[in-house]
Amino acid sequence: MATVLATPGVYIEEKSAFASSVVPVATAVPAFIGFTEKAQRGTKSIKNVPTRISSFAEFEQFFGGAPKTKFTIAEDQSSVGYKLDVNAASHFNLHSSMRFFFANGGSDCYIVSVGDYSNGVNAKDFNDMATESGIPTLLKEMEPTLLVIPEAVLLSEEECFSLQQAMLLHCGHQMKNRFAILDVYNGDKSRTYDESDVANRFREGVGSNFLQWGSAYYPFVKTTIVGTSEINFTNIENRDTLVELLTKDVNSDLEAGIINVARAEAIKNELAKIATASTTNDISTLQATLKTISPKLNGILKDMVDFLNVMPPSAGMAGVYSMVDASINVAKSPANVSLGSVVAPTVLLTNDNQEELNLPLNGKAINAIRSFPGRGVLVWGARTLDGNSQDWRYISVRRTMTFLEQSIKIAAERFVFEPNNSTTWSTLKATVNNFLVNQWQSGLLAGLSPEDAFEVNIGLGVTMTPNDILDGVLRMSVKVAITRPAEFIVITFEQQQQKS
Repeated sequence: MATVLATPGVYIEEKSAFASSVVPVATAVPAFIGFTEKAQRGTKSIKNVPTRISSFAEFEQFFGGAPKTKFTIAEDQSSVGYKLDVNAASHFNLHSSMRFFFANGGSDCYIVSVGDYSNGVNAKDFNDMATESGIPTLLKEMEPTLLVIPEAVLLSEEECFSLQQAMLLHCGHQMKNRFAILDVYNGDKSRTYDESDVANRFREGVGSNFLQWGSAYYPFVKTTIVGTSEINFTNIENRDTLVELLTKDVNSDLEAGIINVARAEAIKNELAKIATASTTNDISTLQATLKTISPKLNGILKDMVDFLNVMPPSAGMAGVYSMVDASINVAKSPANVSLGSVVAPTVLLTNDNQEELNLPLNGKAINAIRSFPGRGVLVWGARTLDGNSQDWRYISVRRTMTFLEQSIKIAAERFVFEPNNSTTWSTLKATVNNFLVNQWQSGLLAGLSPEDAFEVNIGLGVTMTPNDILDGVLRMSVKVAITRPAEFIVITFEQQQQKS
């Protein structure tokens, strides 16, 4: 009793009747790293400052709009008569990836802008400890639980793999409270099953460290994120060549008698304006006119939109993780779920194709994205990269354990410097027990009873020695039975004799 009773009277002393509670940590708060148009909050720069947002409107408010992706066009002998090439220095993924994320159920997330659109995608900006650019900025942030870098696939192959290894290192060694979602480099290409095979190259490049802390998805997907109204003829750098190609098309139609001379001249006059149109109003008016008179230009614009709509799946998967966690819980695998704003995967996979992706000899499983008739495009895999591990084979198991660890860790911090005695031990044990009972009731833990689902041990002679107490060490052992996904469902049928 801290108060000395020196004066006669009535004194009231309150005592806590209940154990402290464990506040569950968030399980699906992605951190996206990439390039943006700007990084400004009011008058303050937020470049390389992890910034929390909760909507796409907030993203554009702080980080600006989409990049102006540039293409070059050249005549060739293909059936369409032209070839489009993207200017790599103008190609960025983060803006479209954020739309993809929110289209798939994403909510709160962090953005780390590592630069603007002026100098292209630079590998060093994603992970530079010297300048604290990219990944190192997240070392001081405890809330993010997922790490996503959609622009990693825009780097060279070696740079992409190096960055993905750094992502796994950050999640599994430096922080141990978050999970990396990776894209397969060249994931829009079909597998060849030789030394240049995209899946085999990825498995070799991603290394062998901290594999339980990440998952990968293949193939890329065709989306509807970028609309046709967002692209016009000014996205083509060599507009003079575009005018020549379209004019040649008009001359061919004139020779074939499809159009008359007056119509041909009128179209050519409009096409000639392409090279000189500069103001927003001129471009908008001319674009509307050209859409009605130049089918070939419409085809070119569609090809550019189709190119920009092919996206790596990591951002959409981050949205799926968020949606599944919010609607069910972290123990539910983010699989057998359809992807929003997706038309089709770039590569159609069959059961035979997926077999080696899911069960490779080296254990580095790659989760498939597949199209099923009548069901749409589904995520058809739930494994980490550590597929040969019985402990950490499944994404849901790894993320559930992280959730439990971090929640209990934060709750236990209040007991630091408390007396290392039975009173503290019983209070801490009761706190953790109550939390785990709640998690068992919500389906995170397996077992018919709490005793089957978890076990909490603490005490002298149980988890601690007298030397531990003298050294100021309090040890607690927590064992949990985490629910695992039913990945393979086997149903046996047999005939029985007629009974009636």
